[in-house]
Order: sequence, then structure tokens, then C-alpha cells
Amino acid sequence: MSIPADAMQSPASVRTRTPRLRTLALPLLAIGLLLSIALSLSLGSVPVSPAQLWQIMTTGGDAGVAGDVVLGLRLPRVLAAAACGGLLALAGALMQVLLRNPLADPYVLGISGGASVGALLAMAAGLAGALFELSALAGALTAMALVFGLAHGEGGRTPTRLLLTGVIVSAGCGAAVSFMLTVANEQSLRGMLFWLMGDAGVAAPPAAALWALAIGVLVCVPLARDLNLLARGDLTAQTLGVPVLRLRLAIYLIASALTAVAVTTVGAVGFVGLVVPHLMRLALGNDQRLLLPASALAGALLLLLADTAARTLIAPAQLPVGVLTALLGVPVFLFLLHRRQ
Repeated sequence: MSIPADAMQSPASVRTRTPRLRTLALPLLAIGLLLSIALSLSLGSVPVSPAQLWQIMTTGGDAGVAGDVVLGLRLPRVLAAAACGGLLALAGALMQVLLRNPLADPYVLGISGGASVGALLAMAAGLAGALFELSALAGALTAMALVFGLAHGEGGRTPTRLLLTGVIVSAGCGAAVSFMLTVANEQSLRGMLFWLMGDAGVAAPPAAALWALAIGVLVCVPLARDLNLLARGDLTAQTLGVPVLRLRLAIYLIASALTAVAVTTVGAVGFVGLVVPHLMRLALGNDQRLLLPASALAGALLLLLADTAARTLIAPAQLPVGVLTALLGVPVFLFLLHRRQ
């Protein structure tokens, strides 16, 4: 169920990559992210002109209702969506190295399912604020511990064993979620459904997600050389001095923690961690030194644009952002699956 790193990219993709593209990738993604942030802050039921936005963001000056809307409503949502997109994409890139499978994503090991169980239990109990976030995080960490504990066996925690254990834990969490939705009262059912589909409109404060993304990138980039070797197989990595078991454990813990923070903040948003790292790999190659930060920037850009569309397409009504990411991710996933076959 795992494939060599060289099989994660096609000859056609190798021909299309150029040194100039690799050099400009991170600056272009950063510029695109900044422009998308400005666009998202400007669009909505209260339009904000570029001059007003500049005044609000640089001086904090009050532009009437526009200032309150931008600083009080849109900016926290924009930062939360961007941070969580970056977290999910970075976790996806790490998971694909860990499992040596380009179709792996952050939810494959049951982390999202565990967070969903914790969050729905908190909703059923009427918890809100920090208690709700802690409950979702506790569910994610519990699922992580279950997968890592149950996956141990003869030969260690192999990619195949981790993958299968994660699928089983995720299925169990899905059954628990279905049961809670069945017995939930009508008042809490709508909130549960929106959270399960991913809703940046009720996102937690973005500070924790932003810090987690910054720390995740700073921790992962120094590991990029060892990750490049690990992607070529355990034997090659061990021969060249990589502590494979410790590195696998570190990748698993980091990716799980990043996913837990993202799910706790915006809910269960799918496919970002699958689509973004794979597209970045096709465009830029499989060098983790470039792929990891590029995936984080591209994931932030994608989820931010999806959230902007979710709150403007049918305004004043809003769509869960997870619906749009699924509409994008399902055909891309099927294309990638067909391409592998």
C-alpha cells in the first residue's frame, strides 16, 4: 500500500519544473496569499474599498461600520481560515511522507474523527468557548494515542499498519458521530452538522492556529533532508544515518498535532491535506525543503479562497467551507486515483 518516492511524481511533471519556478514559488505563493487576504477582507455584505482597508489595517482608524466589520468579524475569520489551511496542507505533506502514499491525508489516521467525537460531546453537554476547544482537542489526541498504540506489532509501526489502524479508528469514530447526531435535539443538531462540514464562520480565535503553523514550519523544515531520505525507503534512510523510528514518531506526532489544532479551530474540513501537497509535488518536485513551506502557503491560500467563496456566493446565507473543499477535492482525488492506476 506504499509506493516509492519516485513514483509520487510523473515524468511529465519533472519536465515542466524549472529552476525559475522553484526559485519563485515561495514568493509568488506569499504574494498570492496577501492579495487573497485583502480580497477576503474587502468582500461581503459591507463592501470595503482598498483605501478604507489600508486605513483600517495601517492606522486602526475607524471607518464607521466598515472598521468594526473588518477588525471584529472578517479579520479573525480570515486568519483562522488561512492558518488552518496551512496546518492541514503541512500535515498532509508529512502524512504522505510517513505512509509513502501520495493519496494519504491528515484524516486518514482518525485524528479528525476523534476531534469530531470530542466536539459533538461538548455540544451535547452545552459546553462553549475554551471548554469546547479543549474537548475537541482531547478527542483528537485520544484518537492519535489509540492509533499509535494499536498499530504496534511485529516489525514495528509500519506505514501499512498505521494506515489500516487509522481507518479502523476513523470508522469507529464515524459510528459514534452518527449515534450522537441521531439522539441530538433539534436545537444543537444544526450546529453539529455545520461543524462537521467545516465552518470558519464560528471558528475559534486564530492565535493558537497561527502559532501552531509557525512552530510546525520551523520544526519541519530542518527535518527536510531526513524526510527526503525517508521518502526513498527505510533501508536507504538507515544506511545514510537517519534514525528512522524516532523520525517516524516525530512526523506522526507533529502531523497529528497540526491536524488536531486545525480541526479544533474550524471543524472537519476535508481534502485540503490531500490535494494541496500533491499539486505542489507535481509542480515543484519532491524536495521536502521546498515542498513543506510551499504546501503550507498553498493550503492557506486555498482554504482562504474557499471560505471567501462560501460566505459570498449565496450571501447573505453562508455555506460551510468544507462543502466547497469537498466539491474541489472529490474530482481531484478521483483523477489522482485514476492516474495512479
